[in-house]
Order: sequence, then C-alpha cells, then structure tokens
Amino acid sequence: MSGKETQPATPSPPIPEVPTASGFLFDDLVENDLIDELPGDAEAVALTLVAAAGGDRLDKWLAGQLPERSRSEVQRWIEAGLVSAGSRSLKASHRIAAGAEITVMIPAAETYAVEPEPIPLDILYQDADLLVINKPAGMVVHPAAGNWHGTLVNAVLYHCPDLEGVGGAHRPGIVHRLDKDTSGVILVAKNDAAHRALQAQFQARTVRKTYWALVYGLLSPAQGEIVAPIGRDPRDRKRMAVVQSGGRPAATRYETLDSYRLPATGERLSWLACHPLTGRTHQIRVHLAYIKHPIVGDAVYCTRRKTTVRCPRMFLHAERISFRLPSSGEEVEFGAPLPVDLVSVLDMLTARS
Repeated sequence: MSGKETQPATPSPPIPEVPTASGFLFDDLVENDLIDELPGDAEAVALTLVAAAGGDRLDKWLAGQLPERSRSEVQRWIEAGLVSAGSRSLKASHRIAAGAEITVMIPAAETYAVEPEPIPLDILYQDADLLVINKPAGMVVHPAAGNWHGTLVNAVLYHCPDLEGVGGAHRPGIVHRLDKDTSGVILVAKNDAAHRALQAQFQARTVRKTYWALVYGLLSPAQGEIVAPIGRDPRDRKRMAVVQSGGRPAATRYETLDSYRLPATGERLSWLACHPLTGRTHQIRVHLAYIKHPIVGDAVYCTRRKTTVRCPRMFLHAERISFRLPSSGEEVEFGAPLPVDLVSVLDMLTARS
C-alpha cells in the first residue's frame, strides 16, 4: 500500500458461510447473545440459569453468567432477596451445585430522559424499518453512566424523532452494540416489529458480521476458529477474559487478509477478517489476546506489550454486515470502508513480500 492511497488496496473479502444456531450448538442452557449485545432496560426481568458445574460461590458464579453486569450490582440483587432457588432466597456465600436452577429477578433500570442531539450521522441505508449507520470511533452507542450525551442514540433520535420508545426507552432502536473505539456498521430499528425481527435474526445467528483487525504477529494457521468461553476476568472485574469456569461459550472465525512488518524493527503484523459466531462482550478482542495476537492499539487487552505501532486508537472496524430485511425477507449486505485514521496506520507499514 502506498502512502498516497486514501483507501485500503485490499478489496473486501468474501464472507464465508456462518452456521446458524441449529448447526452451532453449545452445551449451555442460557444461550442468548442479546444478554450481552443488549441488556434489558425497561422492565424487571425474571431469568432462570442452570449451573453446568458446582462449587462456586453464588455471587462469583452469577457475575460470570451475566458478564454485562458488575459484581457489586449482582451482590445488591442477592442482598435484596432477588436471587433464589425454588422459593428460597440465597446468600452470596451459597455454594452452587451442578444442575441447580437459580432464578434472578433483574430489576428495572432507573429512568432517565434521552435527549435528541444534532450530531451528524453517516447513514449507509435506510427504509421504513431500519437504519444502517457507519459509526465513527469514539462514539458510545447508547447513554449510560458517564456518557449521557453525544451517543449514537442521541444522534438517531434527532434524525428519527419517531424512534423514541422502540425496543426500550433507554436504548431506542438499538439491536446490537459496538465498543466506543470500534468504528463501522451498526443497525438501528425504526419500529417495534423491525426491532423484534432483527433481534430474532441475531438470536438465530443468521446475521453475518465481518470485522477488520490489525494484530501483532503472524497467525498459524492463517485462518481458523477460536472456541473459548468468555466471562468476567476474576483478577479485574472491568475486563473480560477466557475463563475455565463460569464463562459463556464463544467462537470467532478469522482469516488473514495480508501481513506487514514494521520498517524500524521488522516486527510482523497481520491484517485479519474476523467473523464472530457468538456475541459476547469484547469477544474478538479477548479471543485474539488469548491466542497471543492482541489487537494493535487495544489499551485494555494489549497491556503487556510495549506498543511499537503508532495507532490513534484500537485497530478494529466493523467492516460488513448481512441480514434479511424485516419487510421483505430479502438478504442484503452493507459495508463501511476502512476509516482514514486506520488506513494511515497501514500506510506506515511495509507489506510482507
């Protein structure tokens, strides 16, 4: 790639067949990507979990089953008597038995008003049912503690005022999420019927997603599949990790698109297309770090490596998504080009001969 180019020379790779839920089953009785993709927010939810193995304390085990929730939040539920086995409320120190059925009453989130804000959006496609948006890096998807303004939801409500309340008052229209520093394609539903239809496709794993990532090292094999359960990191509850117990099944396919070396040191890097087959929090980042090929610029999961590539942010981009239109059932595909800030990173590297 020459320094004069403004777009990557490598064309979009073909998206391989991704199995649906019927062909990709885990031995897990609580399998629901949308718990990770989109926590409930509007009403109290009763959730029954089945323990695959025993021995863990209730608070530790439950936090691992619900990685999008903090351990302190889980402990508050337990103290409030919202976690039970049968008709008996449980204590945090209760030891889980294999096969135990644990019921959790997840309380409704606190209410707050989400305000429309005149923030520009790069809309790739829209119809009466949905929007396909190219989200910039640095934008949070929905309001939450510390990010009440400037989010994708604030921007979408300005462009589509009728969206308010679709799929929940706090995250209207949002079907799935991207991390703050991940750029690329994201879907937003415009009405409840479309929201349900898109959710159903995510749950059935018929939505196909491709992410581009630049990672340290050369992967061997050059294409493959990472299958490893993900849960809260027991050493740092703000991070996710591949865990031996209490995690949720997760799988990511990858293929090497190109390889590079850093001119100053000769260090090797790989440009990957990653296809998540499940929707766990930080899944691609955690899986690549687990196999010792962390994403360039990932300040959370690449902390042990001295950063040798000057990258303005994490090199992860949601490049492509395919799904069926709720109205017609037609299968469609949308892509977003690699942003200029990441193109500039590739321009600094030397293609491997």
